[in-house]
Amino acid sequence: MTDVIDIDLTQSAATRVAAIAERQGKPAILRLAVDGGGCAGFQYRFELADGVEDDDVLAERDGVKLVVDTISLDLVRGCSVDFVENLGGAAFQVNNPNAQSGCGCGTSFSV
Repeated sequence: MTDVIDIDLTQSAATRVAAIAERQGKPAILRLAVDGGGCAGFQYRFELADGVEDDDVLAERDGVKLVVDTISLDLVRGCSVDFVENLGGAAFQVNNPNAQSGCGCGTSFSV
């Protein structure tokens, strides 16, 4: 596990992860991974993690951890993970400076 300062978890996202984790009786650890696919080439995947793996990089806010595997890290370095609620719904959102383009739904991107 490596601490990393170039990925951020916003206050809104940390609060939401803590609430979900408490409701599910899990640790407050959000895993962000990047998979091939989606309408723009890559897609973000979020899940609560049971722990931090040896090859994870870690960002933390108010006791809530955001973990990213080293393979996904190159595609999301410098990003910010936020939780946004609007008329379209509520979702975790990645603000990724590495993305050259994205899709309308905000869950997939290309580099």
